[in-house]
Amino acid sequence: MSRRHATILASVLLLIGMLSAVAVIRVPYSELSPGPTVNTLGEHGGDPVLSVEGHESFDTTGHLNMTTVRVTSADYRMTLGEALYGWLADDAAVVPHDSLYPDGTTAEEAEEENAEEFSRSQESAKVAALRELGIEVDTRTVVRAVVKDGPAEGSLRAGDVIKAVDGEPVEAPADVAELVTEHEPGEAAVFTVVPVKAATAAEKAGEDPAAADTREVTVTTRAAEDDGRAIVGIQAGTAHTFPFDIDIQLADVGGPSAGLMFALGIVDKLTREDLTGGAFVAGTGTIDGAGAVGPIGGVTMKTRAAEAAGAEYFLTPAANCATAVADPPGDLRLVRVETMDDAMTALEAIRADDTDALPLCRAA
Repeated sequence: MSRRHATILASVLLLIGMLSAVAVIRVPYSELSPGPTVNTLGEHGGDPVLSVEGHESFDTTGHLNMTTVRVTSADYRMTLGEALYGWLADDAAVVPHDSLYPDGTTAEEAEEENAEEFSRSQESAKVAALRELGIEVDTRTVVRAVVKDGPAEGSLRAGDVIKAVDGEPVEAPADVAELVTEHEPGEAAVFTVVPVKAATAAEKAGEDPAAADTREVTVTTRAAEDDGRAIVGIQAGTAHTFPFDIDIQLADVGGPSAGLMFALGIVDKLTREDLTGGAFVAGTGTIDGAGAVGPIGGVTMKTRAAEAAGAEYFLTPAANCATAVADPPGDLRLVRVETMDDAMTALEAIRADDTDALPLCRAA
């Protein structure tokens, strides 16, 4: 074999080896890409996304689309070739695997967490929407979760209504931790609660769950591993009783980022005038019961999805504006919102075709 042929053969074998490595070497990265968008005013899978029973509701026009991001699963490991392609593509983002799935999170754990966040976002969206309309919503502090092997395991249950700690009334979830940490580790904290069974029965009977019969539960505190403060091993949260039924039907979606668009969709269903005036509005953002809009991940992928779906406007959490405008999606107008009121004001301007009044996202 001549030297020239040997050099060519060596080069070909090297190239084959490099291509094989690109195809088989796994790298610790995950990929984000634009996901489907769903009109909260319309149907999905043949069923209405939002439906109301027990209160007058109205037909709607236009779009208030929630947006999603496709994410490779927790147990998927990208090849080097897939990562290189994703880095070069305009419609994908490659990020470290641990930034999405920290501490070795399994696929099942990630799915469960996303489902819980999605459920809480629906609850917050209902509260924010009804409060925007001046409709009263009853609120109570509950045990959201009991830590396995914690002091409260076997004594308190998820769903128990917390009325007081050591006789001091509890008005909000933060009060629970504040009252417990007044103890030294090893001391007993006395919880006055409405057990979850009694609370559930009262709610089904149309009564106030927080007004049902209470009992006292004594839990011995222990020291937290990180800072030594007294803890009982529960997570306190908020539960609500709504004056009528609002059903949100949307499968295969997780996380908290649809909260704002659900809240706006609910308001639109409960008001005679269309919020959009027939325009195609998409958006994203978490929301709490007070109407504060919070940031989300993957905003660039969501604006890409909205543009592809035909949206004209995109309601963007203020904290995501800088990222969104750094890679603008065509002619889609990125509207900056910090609260439910901001979103309502923006929709009023869109409805009136007064788009000069819109607070658009600006570069940092």
